[in-house]
Amino acid sequence: MEKEQYRYLPVSEDESTLNVREILSKYLRYWPWFLILLCLSLGAAITYLKYAPKTFQTVSSIIINDEENGSSSGASSSGMQIDLLSGLKTNSIANELGLLRSKRLMFNTAKALNLNVVYLDDSGFTVNELYDQTPVIIQMLRFDEKLLEKAIAAENNTFRIRKKGTENFELINETKKSTKTIKYDTPVELDFADFTVKANNENSLFSSTWESVLVTFIPLNNVAENYSKKLAVNIVEEKSTLLELGLEDRVSQKAEDILNQLVYEYNKEAIEDKNLIAKNTADFIDERLQIINGELDSVESGKENYKEQNRLTDIGVESSMLIQNVSEFNKEQQQIQTQLELTQSILSYADNDSYNLFPSNLGLDNSSSNELISEYNALVIERNRLAASSTEQNPVVKGMSDQINRLKYNLKSNLEGTRNNLMISQDNLRRKSGSLGFQMSQIPGQERQVRGIERQQGIKEALYLYLLQKREENTLALSVSAPKAKIVDEAFSTRNSISPSPKIVLGGALILALLIPVVFIRGRELWNNKIESRADVEKGSKDIPILAELPKLNKKDNEFILKNDRSVLAESFRILSANLQYAMINNMGDNGGKTIFVTSTTKGEGKTFVAVNLAITLALSGKKVLLMGGDLRNPQFHRFDTNLKKVFGVSDYLVNRNLELSELYRATDLHESLKILPSGTIPPNPAELFQMERLGAMFEQLQEEFDYIVVDTAPALLVADTFLINRFALVTLYVVRSEVTKKEALKFVNDSKKTGKLKNVSFVINDLKLNNFAYGNKYGYSYGD
Repeated sequence: MEKEQYRYLPVSEDESTLNVREILSKYLRYWPWFLILLCLSLGAAITYLKYAPKTFQTVSSIIINDEENGSSSGASSSGMQIDLLSGLKTNSIANELGLLRSKRLMFNTAKALNLNVVYLDDSGFTVNELYDQTPVIIQMLRFDEKLLEKAIAAENNTFRIRKKGTENFELINETKKSTKTIKYDTPVELDFADFTVKANNENSLFSSTWESVLVTFIPLNNVAENYSKKLAVNIVEEKSTLLELGLEDRVSQKAEDILNQLVYEYNKEAIEDKNLIAKNTADFIDERLQIINGELDSVESGKENYKEQNRLTDIGVESSMLIQNVSEFNKEQQQIQTQLELTQSILSYADNDSYNLFPSNLGLDNSSSNELISEYNALVIERNRLAASSTEQNPVVKGMSDQINRLKYNLKSNLEGTRNNLMISQDNLRRKSGSLGFQMSQIPGQERQVRGIERQQGIKEALYLYLLQKREENTLALSVSAPKAKIVDEAFSTRNSISPSPKIVLGGALILALLIPVVFIRGRELWNNKIESRADVEKGSKDIPILAELPKLNKKDNEFILKNDRSVLAESFRILSANLQYAMINNMGDNGGKTIFVTSTTKGEGKTFVAVNLAITLALSGKKVLLMGGDLRNPQFHRFDTNLKKVFGVSDYLVNRNLELSELYRATDLHESLKILPSGTIPPNPAELFQMERLGAMFEQLQEEFDYIVVDTAPALLVADTFLINRFALVTLYVVRSEVTKKEALKFVNDSKKTGKLKNVSFVINDLKLNNFAYGNKYGYSYGD
């Protein structure tokens, strides 16, 4: 049954497309508002762009000299490098950024440019700062910041300088309303300052383009703080010292002067810091030179005394000579030991009684012994030769034996003497070697002492020479100091102003012109709790179909449908009649009329109006139609037909069994096929009457006599009458009125349908504005006109 109810509804489009269309149509209906606001906002934006003060962007770029750690060094004899000034010349780019942004540096800049005096031109639509275009300038002689702050609190820091000839001017205090005539270049005394007024250029006093200048005095601290906040200092690239300075101001020349002066003050301060460091460094170096000079003298005197005490000249040469002597003594001692052993071994031969040959050419240094050995060996060889051919008793052999024995004795005596001499020489060498060994043992200690003294001497000498070099370098640094910041691009300003931006202002005006109506319309929609369009009904009650949308009538429009009526009202009721056929097709019995109940939430929503025009529309189709008054408490048919006032009707029929329904039908001028059954006399108990059995018989008789029965019932929310008789309804039309019915009422309809209190209920939206119509209504109502 639910599906059948929706068969007559238009085919729905894609939900997202439908929502976009609904949103657009909701706002486009107010297009005149958008157009008016767009014109107003764009006009205001153009006026603002024309007269608003312009702000310009000024930029400058500098390179900070990257000073590396000082690397000058002096070398000692050991090759060790030292650097006393390491870290004195280092700089951090982050520190330089902080210094450029500092209020103190900006204070010096503002003071140098006299930015505490502002020249204004208020002769036009807006007040503009003149800066360097001012015809007169103020030269400060005395300036007291504290007194100026008191003057500012009393609004006594602004004066007007008015031209009065070429020699005098008027100083006007507009706060105190006082005027003084003063000559140019004459001191002017105020509480917080003394100054003179001078011509900015030779022709300014004679120019006719100015009459007066407004002069304002501002504390330098405030000026410095203001421009420090506006100053932008950025690193152009990472790991570089290239900086970009940026400043926004209404006077481009003023911003350029500030940036250029700021760089100058930065370099000036850096040079002063360098000179101060150089002076302190010079004092430090001179002090250290005196100390090092005294220490060096002390070391050299100590070295001299040590050498005198130890009788040293050159410890290296003396050590070499001593080592050479020791080596020679050792060699000589070895030779003596060798000679001693050779002599001893030959003596062992001499102790033998046999006539053996002595070894010869063993290296004995004793020439006499060598001659004796040779002579001995020759005799022994001769004797042995003779003894081989004769006996021992041979006088010749015997004589030679005696000669050999004497010669052996002489050799033995000679060798013993040689041995004694060698032993004496060996003892002498041992004693002398001990003396050399003692001297050798003293050399390392003496050498260590001398090396320590020489090391201290070398360190002191290297440090002394290093300080002398640094003193010369520092002297050069005092005479020549390069600027720390190298200017890459001097300050320059953009041609076009950055504020106000035409794109932003015009874009903002466009957005504002669109946003204000949207916010207003959306706010009105959120604030409004009443139904205005079909969409509101669909959102509040998705399960109940909408059969028709009825237009809002003008005062000149007919309230009832006529024959051959082609008005929007007639077409909307024809659509309602057509949709009713689909709503009733599955609920209609085989015989009998079609009963249509018309109700609403409260009175005043147009249910009687809908019932009457629906009955007329059905009658125009040639059907027999009965319009029945079902609201016994507040009948309204007399509004359409005065003849229906105080006549019998439904209430009378239910109470009086003697009455016949046919006697109660009333003809009407609305249509010949339409009959009216009035509500009748207003009873005291309508609810009890609707519970009588006679009511069912009445509806059975009516369904047999008429094709359609349209019942105008009581409001459903106020009384229970409609619920009591709704069981006889084939279709219930629930009328909601645009801008009258509250959205909360839809919940009541949904609950009534779910609980079965209302049978086969459908919505009819009444009194809709044409731009709130949905679907074909927007197009079809003008078709064929």
